Amino acid sequence: MRKLFSLLSIAGALCVQNTAAQSDTDQQSANNRLQAAVTLMDNGQVDSSLILLEEGRKLFPDNIDFPYEMAYAKYLTKDYNAAADLLKKLQKHKDVSDRVYQLLGNCYDYLGKPKKAIDSYDDGLERFPGSGPLHLERGIMEMKAKQYGRALAYFEAGINGEPTFTSNYYWAAKIFCSQSEEEVWGMIYGEIFINLERGSKRTEEISKLLYYTYKSEIQFPNDTSVSVSFHKDNTINIGWDPKSGPEDLAKQLMSALNRSFPGVYEQSLMLSVVGEKIINLQTLDSIRTRFLDIYAQQGKELTVPVPIFDYQRQLRSLGYLDAYNYWALGLGSQQEFEDWRIANQDKWDKFIAWFREHGLQVTNENKFTRPR
Repeated sequence: MRKLFSLLSIAGALCVQNTAAQSDTDQQSANNRLQAAVTLMDNGQVDSSLILLEEGRKLFPDNIDFPYEMAYAKYLTKDYNAAADLLKKLQKHKDVSDRVYQLLGNCYDYLGKPKKAIDSYDDGLERFPGSGPLHLERGIMEMKAKQYGRALAYFEAGINGEPTFTSNYYWAAKIFCSQSEEEVWGMIYGEIFINLERGSKRTEEISKLLYYTYKSEIQFPNDTSVSVSFHKDNTINIGWDPKSGPEDLAKQLMSALNRSFPGVYEQSLMLSVVGEKIINLQTLDSIRTRFLDIYAQQGKELTVPVPIFDYQRQLRSLGYLDAYNYWALGLGSQQEFEDWRIANQDKWDKFIAWFREHGLQVTNENKFTRPR
């Protein structure tokens, strides 16, 4: 079921502010009527929903939820002009939120007015600079123009502003892994995404993307060499002094690599791959397990928080890391995943029981975004 835009959907606290002059009984009546209308809308009964919403708007004229949901109903029926008219009036409402600007921009976009859509999103961002949804919409507009660098800037700003809003991770992962030579960022964004948005079609898509990116970026040219490429280049500044010898050059090289997250990531992954000859779920489980220790050592001076690595360490301490790795990447090699699951059914069941109750926690304190 679609979540209510409200003030209801955020926690209910603002609903009380909306109707300070109403009695608790009246407020409950408004909430019940709104929920009934949204349920009808979700079930495809938009006309019946509109009747309830109109009645609610008359009974509770200060409640922004009723006209917003009316606009959403009009949007669903593709009456974008009517929806936009309702939304424009809400821009000055005391309880306006970023969703009003988002839906208004979407209406303009469907009406073939991309400039007005962008203006709506930008107006919203001026008022709600940390909005995940508005950064998402601006990023999508840039993607439509094939301006992928600009799109990424918006998606990553959205991640930074609202780190639990999943769609910005989704698009950032897709662009980095499919449209760039800087897959390292897509690997992190993608794995955070599948943990925050479990069980969706998009989760399945990104699970496959992560697996196939490992397959394409870790290569074995021959029996004695390996190539790891998750970042197109790491800018390294090294001064060569003939008096210092090659040992000093090597030290500078290692020091330069250790100063950037991509450098540490690639270096740690390269060391983790040593000894493997192919990439599949089994070897990726081994590689990812070794990676945690190597990255912890190589990246000990980095200040970039990577919540997904901390989460993997927690899983390893509980004995669930292998099950998690098969879950995270399994859709890339479904038969191999099924064979492992059947052979490890008890471990899998225990992992899933724990996993349901202990998801990845991303906060403003531990959020991950690409350093600028």
